[in-house]
Amino acid sequence: MSDWSPRGRGGTRIAEDDMIIDAHAHVWPDAIAEKALAGNRLPGLSAVDDGRAGTLAERMTANGVDRSLALGVTGTARHLDATNRFIGSLDPSFFTPMGSVHVDLSVEENLDSLRRNGIHGVKVHPLFQGFGLRHPRLWELFEAFGSDIPVITHVGAGGSGEVNDLSTPAMLREIVTTFPDLRIVACHFGGYHMLAEAEEELRGLPIVLETSWPPSLASVSPETAQRIISRHGAERVVFGSDWPMTDPAAEIAAVRALGLGDDAEQLVLGGSLARVMGLPAA
Repeated sequence: MSDWSPRGRGGTRIAEDDMIIDAHAHVWPDAIAEKALAGNRLPGLSAVDDGRAGTLAERMTANGVDRSLALGVTGTARHLDATNRFIGSLDPSFFTPMGSVHVDLSVEENLDSLRRNGIHGVKVHPLFQGFGLRHPRLWELFEAFGSDIPVITHVGAGGSGEVNDLSTPAMLREIVTTFPDLRIVACHFGGYHMLAEAEEELRGLPIVLETSWPPSLASVSPETAQRIISRHGAERVVFGSDWPMTDPAAEIAAVRALGLGDDAEQLVLGGSLARVMGLPAA
């Protein structure tokens, strides 16, 4: 259903095992990037970049990142189509668009917006969107997605007050067991600031975990990160930076510093996401 084909800067396909794919990069239109970034910042964190697609493309080229999943998030239903139109317009030689959905719209309205803008994957962010992973409309969307539309979702804390209860590892377990065909990637090892719960709830589940941990993966103890990746399997762990809240180069270095071994490291940095998303090998 989607064009997930791995391509280098000139459109040339690159080998799956040589790719670096960033599963987690937020971008906004140039005209609103500064305001949007200010309104979508988690407490205690500062952005390292401006959130513009052009800036991210420059960073990717400089850091050897072949492709980024560009994440669009709308906090209101009225901005859904504008968000998806922008994400769908990004340069396909750099970005794979991950659009937005909103529970105040019907399933068909959400699907129509994705189709209309050529988007075949979705980002869910309860902290910024204000609805939880147990919302009935979101579950209707998950059922409609089946195995065709992959989802990447924030899981865990990071905000303030009640929003931290909107996306927990226990909720993620319910989703995975209820929708076994859904291709879902769980950000922040499946539980931002909830690692103990994530390790317990998600153990043995066929779910893909993503490595971002702002301000840096390096702030997680190497032993903890190594244990999670080893137990879950590198084939089900993918690299994500959470740009512009982190520096992708530093996050790649943090993955490499874990000493996973060449095969496991390359799976995490690109090979696993290529397979999860159905990228053809060169």
